[in-house]
Amino acid sequence: MKAGRPMYAVIKTGGKQYRVEPSDKLRVDKLSGEPGEMVDIKDVLIVGEGDKTQVGVPVLDGASVKLEVLEQTRNEKIVVFKKKRRQNYRRKLGHKQQMTVVRVAEIADADGNKATAEAVKKPATRKPKKADLAANAAATDEE
Repeated sequence: MKAGRPMYAVIKTGGKQYRVEPSDKLRVDKLSGEPGEMVDIKDVLIVGEGDKTQVGVPVLDGASVKLEVLEQTRNEKIVVFKKKRRQNYRRKLGHKQQMTVVRVAEIADADGNKATAEAVKKPATRKPKKADLAANAAATDEE
């Protein structure tokens, strides 16, 4: 297995499929649970790590993904407008879908291997400041 390629899974929830890695945040259709609770997803279609991939038919037995509920919220409003021309028929409706914001806490494959959010540290996306670069250059010059 190659280092630097974390374990990932493809899960199915709310009629949609999501590719997730540990510590990913995503918005899914409403799941039961209060903020801070853990939700266990058993509909795992694929689990992969490095060059090794396990594919379920249709789901992997024994594989699971634990999600931590961060927030129960609603999506943006979708406006539904119906009109029939020349009939004076107009109907305007709005809908806000119930959503749950979750964070992937743990991925477990069918063999019992696990990847947790604490074990996987995502690389920092900020660019180093000039002062940091100067300090690193000075430190390497002293050695």
